[in-house]
Amino acid sequence: MNASLIDSLRAQCGGPRDGALLRFSLGNALLGAGDHAAAIEEFRRAVSFDPNYSAAWKLLGKACLALHDEAGAVEAWRQGIGVAQQRGDKQAEKEMTVFLRRVEQKGKG
Repeated sequence: MNASLIDSLRAQCGGPRDGALLRFSLGNALLGAGDHAAAIEEFRRAVSFDPNYSAAWKLLGKACLALHDEAGAVEAWRQGIGVAQQRGDKQAEKEMTVFLRRVEQKGKG
């Protein structure tokens, strides 16, 4: 099912419906399939379409962390926290703050 979803989403890329939501959805499907590098590319495209997409920043950080790119995860979450604060997205802000603290604590330990 996930492979067909990924194929379907990829087929829409570059078309009239291409945008942050499509790229976020594709990134999420790729993340779920374990293709972290491709997920990172799609989440980066999502935030290039809409830099205020806090959910995309959150999952970009998760995908970076899955590839052991702690610096990339920290950068994504810091960006995402700023976006979430501006938009009043308290839940996303809390989640990314927790993820960020965990990475920072791990780095100290």
